[in-house]
Amino acid sequence: MKQERGFSLIELLIVVAIILIIAAIAIPNLLRAKISTNEASAAASVRDMSTAEVAFNAAYPATGYTTLVTLGGASPCTPSPLTGCFLDNILASGAKSGYQFAAKGIGAAPSLEFVVGGTPQNFNITGVRDFCSVTDGVMRIDPGAAGAVPPPDVAT
Repeated sequence: MKQERGFSLIELLIVVAIILIIAAIAIPNLLRAKISTNEASAAASVRDMSTAEVAFNAAYPATGYTTLVTLGGASPCTPSPLTGCFLDNILASGAKSGYQFAAKGIGAAPSLEFVVGGTPQNFNITGVRDFCSVTDGVMRIDPGAAGAVPPPDVAT
């Protein structure tokens, strides 16, 4: 009599079950790593926006602090009070790495204060913390909430 070679149905089911258990352990860790990466990028972006605000104010004191769009500029960028060319186009568009950003000069021109910030586009998927910086240059972190908007939209 010939012996048959191959795997039985039970053996295949055990292998599939083991793979599913490993995936159930690994996928949440992968999502947390992605959130951490997005948050690190958001913190760096808020720091860049804060630095760009200070540089813009130094370059154009008659304007003072300004909006996020004005801090950027289309390539090739020519620096002016309307296009500061201090930020890349991706960040100046207001969205980067799963976060939405905003910047605003506070007060009449020349604005003497600013607020910049970022919030997750999809809370608990792209990030869980909000980031903000004001004229003093100190980075502030707040536990996020679903449906939050970047700080300049709530501070006027």
